[in-house]
Amino acid sequence: MAFITFEGIEGSGKTTQIRLLLAWLGEQKQRVLHTREPGGTAIGDRIRAILLDPAHTEMTPEAEILLYSAARAQIVREVIRPHLEQEWIVICDRYYDSTLAYQGYGHGLPLDDLRRITQFATGGLTPDLTLYLDLDPEIGLRRKAQTPEEWTRFERKELEYHRRVREGYLHLAAQEPRRWLVLDANRPPELIQQDIRARVEALLNRNRAEKHR
Repeated sequence: MAFITFEGIEGSGKTTQIRLLLAWLGEQKQRVLHTREPGGTAIGDRIRAILLDPAHTEMTPEAEILLYSAARAQIVREVIRPHLEQEWIVICDRYYDSTLAYQGYGHGLPLDDLRRITQFATGGLTPDLTLYLDLDPEIGLRRKAQTPEEWTRFERKELEYHRRVREGYLHLAAQEPRRWLVLDANRPPELIQQDIRARVEALLNRNRAEKHR
C-alpha cells in the first residue's frame, strides 16, 4: 500500500518516531512491516555487523557503498517488494538516500556513480514518502553519546563529516519536495509525530483513491 522511509543523522530521533508511527498504524489495524538498513535479512544483518563495527577503521568509502548495496539488494527482493505486492505498508529505517548523503556528500564519492549502483541494487524501487528528521550534528552526537552501547564507526567520524551529511540530506530533499518531508527534530517528539501522521494519512488516502479509480 505504501513504502515509507525514515532518514536522519545520528541522534535525530528516528527510532522514537518510527515506534510512535507503528503504534498509531497498529491501532488502525493496518498491515505494517518495519525493517531497517542495513539489515532486515540474515545476509543483511551480517553485513550490518561488518559496516558498523568500530574496529573497521580501515574500511574505504568504496567498500562501504558496495556493502550497503549488497544488503539493500537482498532486502528489496527478499522482503520489501514481496510485502508491497501484497499491499502492506513498509516502513524502513534508512534506505538509499542514506548512501547518497553519507557516502556521496559525506565522503565525496561521485553521486552519479552511487545512483547507478543504487538503481542496480534496488531495481528502481523508490519510496512513496521519505521522512527526514533534521538536526544540528553537534546536538545529535551529544544525544547519541548518552547511549555509548550504540556508538558505531560512524559516530566516531569528525564533526565536519556529519555536517556534510546533513547538508547532503537537505539538498536531496530540496530536489524532490513531493517525496520528502523535512521535520525539525529539535521539537517535542509528540509534535513531530503529529506532522508525520498527517502526511502518512494523506499518502494512504491518496493511494486508496488511486487504487479504486
